[in-house]
Amino acid sequence: IKKQQQDVLGFLEANKIEFEEKDIAANEENRKWMRENVPEDSRPASGNPLPPRLFNDSRYLGDYEAFFEARENNAVYAFLGLTAPPGSKVGVHISHSKP
Repeated sequence: IKKQQQDVLGFLEANKIEFEEKDIAANEENRKWMRENVPEDSRPASGNPLPPRLFNDSRYLGDYEAFFEARENNAVYAFLGLTAPPGSKVGVHISHSKP
């Protein structure tokens, strides 16, 4: 979990994307907020959702796997609900095969 959190935070910091980090280990209110705001269909079959979970305000975006997939497809800004800065890749993913 810690490695995934560091990966997300590192990406956000490197790309100068503003964020607020909510520690759910040390703050029961943050833990309750996360549990209430992760949609039912995105929760594990048993137990509670584990971090990292990404939100834009209170809109749930996804977990680490969803973030990682968006990053691999150069679609992180779209995933985060943000406008990509000029000159950046904004989520165009082209599949092709060699003739």
